[in-house]
Amino acid sequence: MDTDAQSNDETERDRSSAPDDEGQGSWSRSVRLGLPAMAVLVALLLVSAFVVQPFLIPSTSMRPTLEVGDRVLVNKLAYGFGNHPARGDVVVFDGRGSFVDEEASDGNPVTGLLREAGAAVGLVEPSETDYVKRVVGTGGDRVRCCDKRGRIDVNGEPVNERYLYPGDDPSAVPFDITVPEGRLWVMGDHRSESSDSRDHLGTPGGGTVPEEKVIGRADWIGWPSDRWTSLRAGTGGHG
Repeated sequence: MDTDAQSNDETERDRSSAPDDEGQGSWSRSVRLGLPAMAVLVALLLVSAFVVQPFLIPSTSMRPTLEVGDRVLVNKLAYGFGNHPARGDVVVFDGRGSFVDEEASDGNPVTGLLREAGAAVGLVEPSETDYVKRVVGTGGDRVRCCDKRGRIDVNGEPVNERYLYPGDDPSAVPFDITVPEGRLWVMGDHRSESSDSRDHLGTPGGGTVPEEKVIGRADWIGWPSDRWTSLRAGTGGHG
């Protein structure tokens, strides 16, 4: 028996199988590394969908409370278990049917899905149909502007809006509305730069937003780190 020939044949077979083994090893390592990353992403999306969602602030309408580029943490459980939005809350809501047409969308479904995924973790701007505003009146409230001192009043009581952008009037547009039950009157803190309930007075609902369209309450500024703060302390009061 030619042992040298057999040895050479085995060596050749070993060499020919080496790249396959190496390729399989690389693929296995990629899978092992990719699975934890995928698990983290899925966990983030689940938390974002049901508990807390980062929301990237896209405009100046809520200055000085919120600056462009801030990431706020939206508490999606805030209005569960029978709780309702309260005056002074900063809320994120879907404006379809109140601020924009009910059929409004992001256009291309694939682009919309990618944007939705990115927005869910605060990496990209939210959908153009999502808004962040402050609740000024809730169902049953009579909200008016302005009294003799130029203030908004709710049910005859003036509101101390200490969160307003410096130099802004409470409103350059006069209004007097009783908010329907189950709806909200919302306004931006930077009144001269905010398109809010005042801009939709002539539409069905009179510019108010249905409570069921509220995505959640913005409780914290989570990013950038030098702006970490609670938004629950920024609510206005009467007086």
